[in-house]
Amino acid sequence: MTLDEILKEIEKAQSIVILTHESPDGDAIGSSLALKFMIEKLDKKVDVIIPEYSRLFDFLPSVEEIKEESEIKNYDLAISVDCATFKRMAKREYFDKANKTIVIDHHGSNNMYGDLNYVNPVSPSCCEILAGMIQYFEIDITKEIGICIMTGIITDTGGFRHQGINPETFEFTAELIRKGVNIPEIYKKTLRTTTKANFELTKRVMNRMEFFEEGKIAFTYITSEDEKEVCAEPGDHEGLVNIGMDIEGVEVSIFIRQKDEENAYKISLRSFDKINVSDICLMFGGGGHPRAAGALVQGDVEQVKQKVIKEVRKAL
Repeated sequence: MTLDEILKEIEKAQSIVILTHESPDGDAIGSSLALKFMIEKLDKKVDVIIPEYSRLFDFLPSVEEIKEESEIKNYDLAISVDCATFKRMAKREYFDKANKTIVIDHHGSNNMYGDLNYVNPVSPSCCEILAGMIQYFEIDITKEIGICIMTGIITDTGGFRHQGINPETFEFTAELIRKGVNIPEIYKKTLRTTTKANFELTKRVMNRMEFFEEGKIAFTYITSEDEKEVCAEPGDHEGLVNIGMDIEGVEVSIFIRQKDEENAYKISLRSFDKINVSDICLMFGGGGHPRAAGALVQGDVEQVKQKVIKEVRKAL
């Protein structure tokens, strides 16, 4: 499919909704709002539905216009951003009931669940894909759009630390600086600022850290009880998986988080160059990127721990 086909569907639709994955990160929210601004530049009305997200992203332009629900049940067009599978989508009923669906993503594990799919697994962030789309459509990248795009690029590249960044990443960044986007400020707000709850969870995660395979695997966890005790809000667990990656000798960091009070845990894996954690997570019905992926695994802490470590050991 081509970008011209996407533009045709946007121009044809009378009602449009933008959706993304559960527990949205900076790339998910940044993509959603950047696409909203882009569609509005085409003189179209559009809704962004994200039921919950971290208050750390309250600085984003038009974030107050994000909806938890919509009075419209059947949109002409639903667009998913930064979401590899339909199963991971928040408020997927709007996508399911839409007359036409588009998927815009950068995950290699994307299973092409839309009527139109624009997926570039080489891109380090969904926001970078949108930056290219906006330029192709000859829409002016305003400072507001730039802040949203830069938030996605910074968070998904870990502040330009992860593999996958390319010359285009820095070219987009340079252009956004010229537009007046304050890169250090976004970096501080997204990667260097933590909530009190996140700080308290960090202490628990560090105290529980275990190492396996001569220090190549780091493992830790939090429970729903932990989150209750520190009064955690959506997004307060973000970044905890990266703690293990900062330790000398670690090649794979495993962080698991209890799903509500169920006997199941959401697993997050991070790695450096050698291990493709997306392949590991696919075995549990999840997916993601080669160096960052996740899944949902049934069982208690010990059961999930053993299941995941077993597969990581095989990969090592």
